[in-house]
Amino acid sequence: MMKRETLLSGISALLLLAACKGKPQPVAENKQVCVSDSMAHMITIDTAKTTTMKDELSLSGEVSYDDNNVVKVFPFAGGQVLDVKVSLGDKVTKGQTLAIVRSADVAGNYTDLTATRSDLAIAKRQLEQAEYLYKNGISSERDYTEAKENYNKAAAANTKIQQQIAINGGGNTNAGGSLVIKAPESGYIVEKNITAGSFIRPDNNNSMFTISNMKDVWIWANVFESDISKVKTGYTAKVTTVAYPDKVFTGKVDAVSSVLDPDNKVMKIKIVLPNTNMMLKPEMFTNVVITNSDKAQSVSVPAKAVVFDNSKNYVIVYNDKCDLKLREVGIIKTVADTTYISSGLKAGDRVISKNQLLLYDSLTGEN
Repeated sequence: MMKRETLLSGISALLLLAACKGKPQPVAENKQVCVSDSMAHMITIDTAKTTTMKDELSLSGEVSYDDNNVVKVFPFAGGQVLDVKVSLGDKVTKGQTLAIVRSADVAGNYTDLTATRSDLAIAKRQLEQAEYLYKNGISSERDYTEAKENYNKAAAANTKIQQQIAINGGGNTNAGGSLVIKAPESGYIVEKNITAGSFIRPDNNNSMFTISNMKDVWIWANVFESDISKVKTGYTAKVTTVAYPDKVFTGKVDAVSSVLDPDNKVMKIKIVLPNTNMMLKPEMFTNVVITNSDKAQSVSVPAKAVVFDNSKNYVIVYNDKCDLKLREVGIIKTVADTTYISSGLKAGDRVISKNQLLLYDSLTGEN
């Protein structure tokens, strides 16, 4: 008899255990849970609001200097680079020596200047003699006029050479053909295209140096064809870099390209950022998040108010300190720190958005 009772008890226990395992745990939405005075200081209550939905688009990009605020240093004459005094990224001041070039063109200009000065001195003496002879009736007016024309030609030729020397470096050149390249403005060397020993051709159109003050920088980001409609001028852009992962730089989309890059089929957008602390350097890799608002509206709550459990999303609705309701909600999307709700909440509902897990456990009966 004892064995039979023991067997029946065992079977009953197994059936009860199987029933418990097969039955889903109910959500105790109507279970009364009160918020104690100490708990009240630990929680945060937010109100659900009807807002315009935002969208985010993550892009990759890189830092570039402001192309509208740079000074490009071009060679005044061809020649060989004897020395380069600065490196890429160096800070330079106005008038600082950047490089020294030895130029046959500069040396030739000084040779021409010597010749034109000699010609001008001869023409001046001839003019003085012709004027004396003409005033004393010894020579004709024609001879005097011809001497004046010769003098004017010699003066013009001398002035032309002087201007060429001034244009080709002025006081930064000498008769030996040395040409000193100096910084026209203060800033940072963001581009350097010469090295010591290299030759500069007179017909070379490339700049030797590019100087930028780096007060503003451009971020060029790549937008794939499928995302073109999500980016417009004026949208907010948040930029982060590998160098400063915890620092967020905020700017606006300044320009959107009208054509796609033929190689990688992406559209370029430009974001202008202030660079007051000189943290952003050209060629830095960046992550760009573009935020935009579409026309649709929905109820929204702080993202931290949503509890995800058993593949469902819940919020705790706060009506009173002893009137808490666990509510399942449908989610449209979460952007930054805001979650947009499709069902389960209406505008004006108050939800707990901090330490709600403690109350969630009590409402569901979990320990």
